[in-house]
Amino acid sequence: MIYVDADACPVKAEVERVASRHATPVVLVSNGGIRPSPNPLVEIVVVPEGPDVADRWIADRAGPGDLVITSDIPLAARAVAAGALVLKPDGTALTSANVGHALASRDLMTDLRAADPFRQGSGRAFSRADRSRFLDALERTLRSLARTHP
Repeated sequence: MIYVDADACPVKAEVERVASRHATPVVLVSNGGIRPSPNPLVEIVVVPEGPDVADRWIADRAGPGDLVITSDIPLAARAVAAGALVLKPDGTALTSANVGHALASRDLMTDLRAADPFRQGSGRAFSRADRSRFLDALERTLRSLARTHP
């Protein structure tokens, strides 16, 4: 199963396309605003509005053999702890070896932005190269999952 933290996810279409090729079910989780897909492998879950409601929904269900697509580092940490694989939309894999560092960096940047009102923004824009890296990482990850969790 692929769980996608779909609010503001730039690679939903890519996930659907690659998942269809691998006959892997996809759940797009958001608090609304996503068009339904005619693809029978794609399920849309709309959760109530509120902070981290979609993240909690995904974290409560993801486990070994699942893949979570998210930019949300706390969700990634919970998913990794539950045994799921995690990819960021730029193709970066978050694992037990690096998710702690990513969480600490996120917390540090949150504190820095709170202390300095001129330090705003989330970094660089999503690029074609990010999309390409994501597609490659998704393909490799789904092949690996097919071998380890048939």
